[in-house]
Amino acid sequence: MKQHTINKPVSVSGIGLHTGKTVTLTFYPAPDNHGVKFQRIDLTDQPLINADVSRVLSTTRGTTIASDNNVVVNTVEHALSALSGLEIDNVLITVDGPEVPIMDGSALPFVNALIEAGRLAQEEDREYFEVQEPVTYRDEASGAELTALPFDGFEVITMIDFNSKVLGQQYAHLRELTTYREDIAPCRTFVFLHEVEFLFNQNLIKGGDLDNAIVIVDRPVSQDYLDELAKKLGKPSVKVDHEGVLNTIELFFKNEPARHKLLDVIGDIALLGKPIKGRIIASKPGHGVNVEFTKLLKKQYLEQRKFKGKPKYDPDQIPLFDTVAISRWLPHRHPFLLVDKIIELSEKHVVGVKNVTFNEPFFAGHFPDNPVMPGVLQIEAMAQTGGILALSTVEDPGNWDTYFLKIANAKFKQKVVPGDTLLIRMELMAPIRRGICQMQATAYVGNKIVSEGELTAQIIKRSSI
Repeated sequence: MKQHTINKPVSVSGIGLHTGKTVTLTFYPAPDNHGVKFQRIDLTDQPLINADVSRVLSTTRGTTIASDNNVVVNTVEHALSALSGLEIDNVLITVDGPEVPIMDGSALPFVNALIEAGRLAQEEDREYFEVQEPVTYRDEASGAELTALPFDGFEVITMIDFNSKVLGQQYAHLRELTTYREDIAPCRTFVFLHEVEFLFNQNLIKGGDLDNAIVIVDRPVSQDYLDELAKKLGKPSVKVDHEGVLNTIELFFKNEPARHKLLDVIGDIALLGKPIKGRIIASKPGHGVNVEFTKLLKKQYLEQRKFKGKPKYDPDQIPLFDTVAISRWLPHRHPFLLVDKIIELSEKHVVGVKNVTFNEPFFAGHFPDNPVMPGVLQIEAMAQTGGILALSTVEDPGNWDTYFLKIANAKFKQKVVPGDTLLIRMELMAPIRRGICQMQATAYVGNKIVSEGELTAQIIKRSSI
């Protein structure tokens, strides 16, 4: 599936939940691989903030993201949920205040605006995070648990339980995103009456309105109390209907609270920055646990991405270069030729094979009775593999030598021992200029990354004698 943006800018305006001031939010089209970014256009430098889980500053009464210098955008989850629900990947979102407008407490106003803007297919393919093994986050204090399971599609199941006679256990299930607009987007946030009173008295919901939330009353209250609260909020007198909900709004679904929690889960896990192929099961979700769960998904995604480029090695296939052919290009000889085969070679990458045996001369001293391949020699094997890529760009590769200029971010993650087969992938980080090559190096043994780093070298033609 291709990435998508929108056809044209589109705006929505509404009250900010925290400030009580009118905020205008505008969605703009963005190029391929842009992702979702917020921009505070009310500030002089108009800072950009990536919609990424690493940017989450707070999850109190909503999800807040922040820039490096703590410029914030509050309550981003409903707008992000709308984008995910419509499978829109690339947009710039400008806001002229510190928060996303609360609108009616749901994602529907954002969904309607985005549909009005139109969805536009782009050139680049979508990159998914595919859940390949169960990922679970548990919060012992609240009893919340979120799990991601392998699934060929995207599905979300939520369960809530507030141990209340009015709002006990509820379930919601989104089987596919094609029903998001009708089944999930209209579902509004909910709050208990005692929470409204507390937040109002703490001056925390200046933009709060009895019309943009389902207010649940799960304890006996007098009509005089309700009249006084309505007066504080500038509303006509309200009453409690037979379901324990203030009569300011009618429920769209009996399980609307559970459906709204599902909406929030989608919005918060959108901070992963990639669409998901998997089944999400969320028990007692909330913004805090949603974000911690998304951090786990992000960690899995980053590990998975490293293995996306893992070479496939079939010993039965004839290599592009065997040891003899490699020796015609590289000046190294026994005991310092540390690459046995080249199995892939393109303009931007090369893959080499090093078979590690007990007969390697360095094992005699590194270490007696505990043979371990030195990390510095793994780096050397990477460099020699990368040398083949660099030398493939010149006419007479056998008359050139390669010299190290820099090693950066080298990491050694697993021991390499006799019997291991090192698969070494070298990928250009920038075009080769003036013989200088910058390469990302990754060495694998089986399904593990054993070492990696960024290598810079220069190829220089030998002077004629």
